[in-house]
Amino acid sequence: MYKLILADDEEDVREGLLQLIDWDSLGCQVSDTAENGKEAVELVDKHLPDIVVTDIQMPFMNGLELSEWIRETYPDTKIIILTGYEEFEYAQKAIRLGIDEYLLKPFSAGELAAVLQKVKEQMDEERAARENVQLLTEHYRKNLPVLQSLFLSSLVSRRLPKREIREKSWHYDLDLEGTGYMISVLRIDDAFSDESRETRSSVRGSSLSLRETNDTQLQLFAVLNIAKEIVRSIPGDHQVFIHHDEVVLLSIFDSADMEQMVGRSLDLLEEIRISVERYLKLTVTIGAGMAISDIGDVSLSYQEALRALDYRLILGSNKVIWINDVESRQIIPFVFDEVKEKELIRCLKVGSDKELGDLLDSLFGGLLDSRISYQDFQVYLLMMLTAVIKASQDVHVDMDKLFGDGAVFLGMLSKLSHAAEAKAWFAGICMKLKHSIASERQTSYNKLVEEAKEYIQLHFGESDMSINKVCKQLHISTGYFSNIFKKETGMTFVNYLMGVRMESAQQLLRTTDLKAFEIAEKVGFTDPNYFSFCFRKKFGISPKEYRGGAGKA
Repeated sequence: MYKLILADDEEDVREGLLQLIDWDSLGCQVSDTAENGKEAVELVDKHLPDIVVTDIQMPFMNGLELSEWIRETYPDTKIIILTGYEEFEYAQKAIRLGIDEYLLKPFSAGELAAVLQKVKEQMDEERAARENVQLLTEHYRKNLPVLQSLFLSSLVSRRLPKREIREKSWHYDLDLEGTGYMISVLRIDDAFSDESRETRSSVRGSSLSLRETNDTQLQLFAVLNIAKEIVRSIPGDHQVFIHHDEVVLLSIFDSADMEQMVGRSLDLLEEIRISVERYLKLTVTIGAGMAISDIGDVSLSYQEALRALDYRLILGSNKVIWINDVESRQIIPFVFDEVKEKELIRCLKVGSDKELGDLLDSLFGGLLDSRISYQDFQVYLLMMLTAVIKASQDVHVDMDKLFGDGAVFLGMLSKLSHAAEAKAWFAGICMKLKHSIASERQTSYNKLVEEAKEYIQLHFGESDMSINKVCKQLHISTGYFSNIFKKETGMTFVNYLMGVRMESAQQLLRTTDLKAFEIAEKVGFTDPNYFSFCFRKKFGISPKEYRGGAGKA
């Protein structure tokens, strides 16, 4: 089913089309309807429709302006324009903007259905081209740049000498010259439950689409394809390749303004995430590392991107997670390669109590019945403590609160001579650290949202107030902030801002003699009519009726 938004300021037209057209037979589902262009913008952001059907003449934002916004924001969305004969010149301009189809009023439901069928067939062809397993397989075998991919994989796996990087870049026709670098890792989310896997196995003989096949390598290549298509269409240098069953993006900056370059990279990652979901019906979680200035250090940015992915256990999947949003560090810490150490750090930061307990059982299990020397035992314990200390430094936990006085801590370490005793002591420290990290994180969330609320209260009257403006003030990415804000407040940023503006409007209507258009301007609306529309939508009455006493009853 393709999702569709219907925008028309005439209620009769909207209701008539909903009732007269057999949407299911067209393979379409009307996600929502809008009576003006600005409402349509909100609904498009909310539902991410495949098709938007819009009238040209609408209040607050006409269909042409809506179409231009859609083309800039969601360029792959299909647009069908409804227009009257006297607006035909506008319709021709809309076509030049890249409108897919248009209908001249008056039209019948059958005529719109025919246009929708035409657009649907076009979308089916586009989707089939992307999902055709055979075509993807052939493309994979013939066009995978093996040597480039192997070299880029080695670049993120370990630090290479600059001379080797320059030589191999030249041999493999790779331009890696830049002022900064950043690694991002795209991990495909597990979209199938055990039940759906059984269902897939029962229909193994039938033709499978990409989203139904269990060929993870083919899915990975499809994600790679989407990412490559997008980075080719934008300015800047990016290298996309597969490494350890994940898609890796190396962003190469051409400006000394690292903050601006990182912002562009995060926007690019969000575009890739949306496109994968839209075209492949798969979801990916993307971890992004810090920006670094030396090409030889990209392995550190890669390790940070992997660490950012660990936070999907807390933040959820199908989103972009930048390491700077979830971990505040003054320096880039040294990353050990030992698997057990990395798993311990992961459990301390984002694991459950049960996961940490099971891991400690595993780590100490070999010691309980072992006959290793006392010296080896202490070395083993010290290695695990090093991982704990590193995790505490990553998130700036007070070491004194965790371990107490240094002398007491070292004295306790020297007294531990039995694995069971050491396990109990070590588990207590780990649990204390884990709960401290969780508490600090929640406190950080609360502080972030409170700072945002304070900023909104001070600036809601500015017409250009937006989530981007707040995030710029807080020095945080919009994707991370919107997730935290909704989690903490139970509503989206847009709805919260609208609520603040409406509450202020209520107060001004009760306590002042300002005219409605003056109040509209004071609470951040440039269009008084749109203010009245939003007020009525929120409270069920107009500002004039509210001031007259209807809202006080």
